Amino acid sequence: MMVSRSGMHALKALAVLGALPDGAHAGAARIARQITAPSNYLGKLLRVLSRAGVVEGRKGSDGGFRLSRSSSAISLIDVLDPIEHVSELEGCFLGRTRCRGSKPCALHKGWSRVREHYLDFLRTTTLADLVEKQASGARRKGGQHDRAARIAAGGVR
Repeated sequence: MMVSRSGMHALKALAVLGALPDGAHAGAARIARQITAPSNYLGKLLRVLSRAGVVEGRKGSDGGFRLSRSSSAISLIDVLDPIEHVSELEGCFLGRTRCRGSKPCALHKGWSRVREHYLDFLRTTTLADLVEKQASGARRKGGQHDRAARIAAGGVR
């Protein structure tokens, strides 16, 4: 799996936040119920993303979290890197300390290509793309995808 469970929770939570009306906030507990994630753990993930500048948090009865900027300005790497440190995938696939230039490992060339394509995908795909694809999949297919779109839109409580 290319994205951990924590990364998936973060992406789903931010899809919910991306579907909120401008200026609205959603609490971690509400989001956790919508995406079926542990509430305390999701709160910790959202605080990590807040420290990274991806979301803003506000305390109080009308508090919660919201995106720090437009969902079209937040790439998947912005969401995943603070949690999974994907930008650090520079190491050797086989764990060698020296795997460059004149002495690459047997998998160096192939891994380098895969790594660059993966990181490029994360850099160029935005949260808006995720929200849009979830919503359009729900309109076409219904059923489970319909529920996912309602969750992303904040409509399932």
